[in-house]
Amino acid sequence: MTNLKYQHIFFDLDRTLWDFNKNSEASLNLLFRDYQLQSIFGSFLFFKSRYEYHNGKLWNAYYQNRIKKEDLIYRRFYLTLKEAGLDDLDLAKEIANDFIEISPLQTATFPNAHQILEYLKNKGYQLYIITNGFIEVQAKKLKNSKLDSYFLEVITSEDAGANKPTQQIFEYAFNRAGAFAKNSIMIGDDLSTDIAGAKKVKMDQIYFNPHKINHKDEPTFEINDLSEIKRIL
Repeated sequence: MTNLKYQHIFFDLDRTLWDFNKNSEASLNLLFRDYQLQSIFGSFLFFKSRYEYHNGKLWNAYYQNRIKKEDLIYRRFYLTLKEAGLDDLDLAKEIANDFIEISPLQTATFPNAHQILEYLKNKGYQLYIITNGFIEVQAKKLKNSKLDSYFLEVITSEDAGANKPTQQIFEYAFNRAGAFAKNSIMIGDDLSTDIAGAKKVKMDQIYFNPHKINHKDEPTFEINDLSEIKRIL
């Protein structure tokens, strides 16, 4: 352990280990079927695209402290339904509650997620999650996808009282883990939150870029598959 440059590894969860897009689509598909939303939207793809549009805008508002968690959870469905001509707040809240229940039950992870976590754990690294997701949802995701056993701590923005990429959440994570920036590394898929946030506290980063998106950032390392972590750590 003393020979390792890094001792503490902080992973993002959604879109890094847990396949958020695939799991979200599966959850939305179930809701589309169970609530017979075809009569309102015509097609699942249209429903999904409008939900993702409103969800994205509301998450941005949440990061900027312009909307509360409780409002985000139901408003993304309310605005989606309203745009399609159905102004029904009660239905939106019912669908929203079901989504919160269904989504964490989905178990798709990125290729090699379990294998690389097993590899890192066996090498003696201390592993943690640092996420902007909601506490109750993230814990269920980790448990149901059998990722929970690898991690010593799950640090959420709700715990820290701040979102990535603020310094506050990373400093909170270091305190929880007994870690320092110089012996830690951040692994995540988002340049604006995971990578930018780690840079703010002078922590090295591994940018997970499975879709090989072009960018001008300069993370410490970049990978397209989680298995490539083995060449770094």
